[in-house]
Amino acid sequence: MVAAGETRRQIVDAADSLFYAQGFTQTSFADIAAAVKISRGNFYYHFKTKDEILDAVIDKRLSDRRELLAKWNETADEARKRIECFIRIVIVNQTKIMAYGCPVGTLTTELAKIDHPSRDKANEIMALFGDWLETQFREIGCGENSRDNAMHVLGWSQGVATLAQAFKDKAYVEREVSKILSWLDGVIAGTQQNKIQ
Repeated sequence: MVAAGETRRQIVDAADSLFYAQGFTQTSFADIAAAVKISRGNFYYHFKTKDEILDAVIDKRLSDRRELLAKWNETADEARKRIECFIRIVIVNQTKIMAYGCPVGTLTTELAKIDHPSRDKANEIMALFGDWLETQFREIGCGENSRDNAMHVLGWSQGVATLAQAFKDKAYVEREVSKILSWLDGVIAGTQQNKIQ
């Protein structure tokens, strides 16, 4: 017998995968129930509406991304390396991104298109990334340019993910990663030069 909490977790995990692969609007209760292999009645015991599932999926994605950022904070000993971890995620997740796009960007875009009430909650994931990147740029010494630099990297990652999905071109992704890493080196060099002057 599977515990209720475990069944709920399985539903959220399945919904997370299906919302990513098919989109929120294209995924039905029946799709999620079939993926978890539970009856509709058991399903409704855990979630009454698809919006409740969406909120649980967004909570899961926020939690997962917080854990990822915390891991980078722990394992990378300087801000430049942490930003590089963020940049290289488009290569690490390249296969999925080329198939479905960015899991964060595709969901926020879809919810914005349908003006869904959970749109702002989904945007918290983008805000989480933006704030974390800004912290890294502040640590490097970018001062008032930290937010702009963070938004540049975040916008770059979304653009690369979109074009990777459109063109399925691994070489393009690798070239873009090299270019943004060179840009990052230039930002750091400029910051260090300003400190000397």
